[in-house]
Amino acid sequence: MNSFKKYLGAIIVILAAALLIVSYFMGWNSYNGVQIGALAMMIVGLLLHIFLGKKA
Repeated sequence: MNSFKKYLGAIIVILAAALLIVSYFMGWNSYNGVQIGALAMMIVGLLLHIFLGKKA
């Protein structure tokens, strides 16, 4: 469980990038909710990665 916590921020960023890739191929480019959601996930993931990296 501890090793999962260590990489949680990076996993969230990767999931957000995968969401953007999938939304592009599915044709969801005009839906701002998907784009904003992925952006929010990337920001949260980046901040979580920094916060957990400083704590370790």
